[in-house]
Amino acid sequence: MVKFKIGGENGVLAKIGRKNLLIVCAVLLLGGAICLNYFLFYQPNANLGYGEENVGGDDAGASGTPSTDTYFSSTQLSRRQARDEALEVLQTVVDSNDALETTKDQALMDISRIALEIAKESDIEALVKAKGFSQCVAVINGENVSVIVKNDGELLPGQATQIAEIVYQQTGILPANVKILCK
Repeated sequence: MVKFKIGGENGVLAKIGRKNLLIVCAVLLLGGAICLNYFLFYQPNANLGYGEENVGGDDAGASGTPSTDTYFSSTQLSRRQARDEALEVLQTVVDSNDALETTKDQALMDISRIALEIAKESDIEALVKAKGFSQCVAVINGENVSVIVKNDGELLPGQATQIAEIVYQQTGILPANVKILCK
């Protein structure tokens, strides 16, 4: 039977370092929070309380459903807050004197990736708005992109093609991995 010592001079914590272990756990928790945020707020089929079932309320428009402007504003705010928290934790890892160099390098790569995703999402949103949509939110998640646009009724095939083309030009992500939703 093999026994592992947790503490002491020869224990696992002594070899890894308590602070490094704490930093790794913080990064893992942050990654989990980002994934949870995506699945709760950015899934195309998620009912965020803005569907037809939600009638009335303070933000209700003439039709009895909350305004889509509120939806777009709250979605963009949630995305910004999640990214700000992620960047803050990653910067803490980079600034730590006790973190391993490989951990710091990974944190720097994650910061660069997030910054690049923010720029690409912003570019997609601006270009889609330039095509005549009054509101747009783009969310990049790995090799998938969700684009939510404000549109009365359904998208015309040409509009969907234009949006998919914009996403491909900005990210290189194939149209098959692009979900376009109307709000």
